[in-house]
Amino acid sequence: MATSLLLLLDDIATVLDDVSVLTKVAAKKTAGVLGDDLALNAQQVSGVKADRELPVVWAVCKGSFINKLILVPAALAIGTWLPWLVTPLLMIGGAFLCFEGFEKLAHKFLHKKEHEADTARHERAVADETVDVVAVEKDKIKGAVRTDFILSAEIIAITLGTVQGQSFTTQFTVLAGIALIMTVGVYGLVAGIVKLDDAGLYLSRQANKAAQAVGRGILVAAPWLMKGLSVAGTAAMFLVGGGILVHGVPAFGHAVEDWAKATGGVFGALGSMGVNAGIGVVAGAIVLAGVELVGKLRGKKA
Repeated sequence: MATSLLLLLDDIATVLDDVSVLTKVAAKKTAGVLGDDLALNAQQVSGVKADRELPVVWAVCKGSFINKLILVPAALAIGTWLPWLVTPLLMIGGAFLCFEGFEKLAHKFLHKKEHEADTARHERAVADETVDVVAVEKDKIKGAVRTDFILSAEIIAITLGTVQGQSFTTQFTVLAGIALIMTVGVYGLVAGIVKLDDAGLYLSRQANKAAQAVGRGILVAAPWLMKGLSVAGTAAMFLVGGGILVHGVPAFGHAVEDWAKATGGVFGALGSMGVNAGIGVVAGAIVLAGVELVGKLRGKKA
């Protein structure tokens, strides 16, 4: 019995060691997506009433946990029985991200008056105490959870590729661990970012001169940070979505990687990102044109 127990403990230790190593590898591979996820979600939950910021972040975080509860078992099932389906699903998700990014740009620049009217309407709703703020926020939360689903799917897919060939227990543990770490990490940082202005206000009211200076600096920087995140969030849609599409065509993806390695340094990295972004913009424009065409045709038939 003692020998069996020692063997069991040794097996558990081996699995945990494998899980630890694979989790680190998966975390490194998904770090870029994590940065995009952070930028996108901070942008998505910005612009709400101050006392509603954390509830909105928590609502999106809960949606993200639900996404992971769907994606982890689905990834395990697909990896076991339908491994060929991973790439097509990622391609669909990438195309959707590109579509969302291009739709935002089109709405902002091609429908500028409508965009300004929407912004003004949202600002009035936030300022109006009689408006049901929770109802106004529902669309924002839905959009953030939908975007989170696409990015979470990519994170899970990358992690699945890292643990393929391992035991089911190891695969499940690594996937679940990455899902938990990424969700807590992203939304913990998003909560911190959206409450920066409150922290700045608190510090600016302290008696200590240094604290006041830091607080004023935060208050000045916070709006610019949120604007920067808004731009970064839209850019991330094209970078992530375009990157998925590029790597979904192995020959093209390898050619871009080889060119970036041959070029080397900053130019290689920027060139690779430029290709991803360019493909993302083109794909987004094509999908949006298709959606608009289908909408018009359906309108005519009706």
